[in-house]
Amino acid sequence: MKRASLLVLLAVLVVSLLAACGGGNSGNNGNSEGNNGSNAQNANAGAGADNVGGDTEGPKKRVALVLPEKIGVNAFFTQMVDGLNQAAEEFGVEVKTIESTDPAAFEQNLRAAVADNYDLIITSSFTAVDALTVVAAENPDKPFAIIDQAFDAPNVRSIEFREHEAAYLLGAAAGLVTKTNTVGAVVAMDIPLLSKYTSGFEQGLKHTNPDAKFLVNYVGNFTDPAKAKELALLQYEQGADFIAGMSAVSDNGVFEAAKEKGFLTSGQDVDRTVEDPEHIILSQLKETDTVVYETVKDFAQGNFTFGTVNYGLKENGVGLTFVTAESPSPLSDALGQENVETLKKIRDDIVSGAITVINPLEQQ
Repeated sequence: MKRASLLVLLAVLVVSLLAACGGGNSGNNGNSEGNNGSNAQNANAGAGADNVGGDTEGPKKRVALVLPEKIGVNAFFTQMVDGLNQAAEEFGVEVKTIESTDPAAFEQNLRAAVADNYDLIITSSFTAVDALTVVAAENPDKPFAIIDQAFDAPNVRSIEFREHEAAYLLGAAAGLVTKTNTVGAVVAMDIPLLSKYTSGFEQGLKHTNPDAKFLVNYVGNFTDPAKAKELALLQYEQGADFIAGMSAVSDNGVFEAAKEKGFLTSGQDVDRTVEDPEHIILSQLKETDTVVYETVKDFAQGNFTFGTVNYGLKENGVGLTFVTAESPSPLSDALGQENVETLKKIRDDIVSGAITVINPLEQQ
């Protein structure tokens, strides 16, 4: 009797141990998609490129954002960090932001991200091209992405914006609000990328106000508010009553001039209206947080492809305050709700194809 009882007890213990082992394995099924294996690849191909970042279980994927300058100087880059952190939280991805306080150290920072074995390395802008060309070629099996820059390499996703579409909306707005029929733009540099801003703006301006005159002056860089202010004052003296800031950090000088002289102006990339809604009545938006978020999402979910990806009005990658995005600022009386509704209709016509906005880079 005692022997039979002992055998029963042993059988119960064996069953319990087996159940415990099975329960340990099933616990991994609750992981988010961001916890997929870092070296996994999807066998399917998309847009002529292999999908990277598959769905097999394993350690968290690791993504590095390597920026060409210090965080906090330019909102264009600060937004990227916001998008990265949001994606990390939602998709269970481990992320790191590496800022370059010295431009000469940028290539070194890219190499450091490779050496730390990050599964995807994201960077941005034309200042990153030379370094990325070298590092990506040296690491052909490492996935990279570059934001706001055309780039042709088999292991790099190039993320571009259709800025000319949002610039069209801004130009259309300027054509609606000007009283002098003269508007201007203070632009950072005379480079191909920024021609998408000036060309799109002029197309939109002529759409709503064919008789308006368009003035353009170039600062020569992105970080000279004093020079930008000087150019804005020059345009004001020539009769411009709406002067768009298209010069990044230099826009601060345009805003100073607007406050002093009372003309209307607009900002870039993020909502600058909150700084002075009386004079900065609009902002042309470039949603860099959205594109970083979507890039990490694609990688986490195994949908990451190389080649070129474009973001425009349809994808909410670009836009205009009050028209495509809400703002905490009050709507300026100079703009008015009636004009906003007109601009929303223009936005819808661009998305549907009823209005074609010419990309000047495709005309060359």
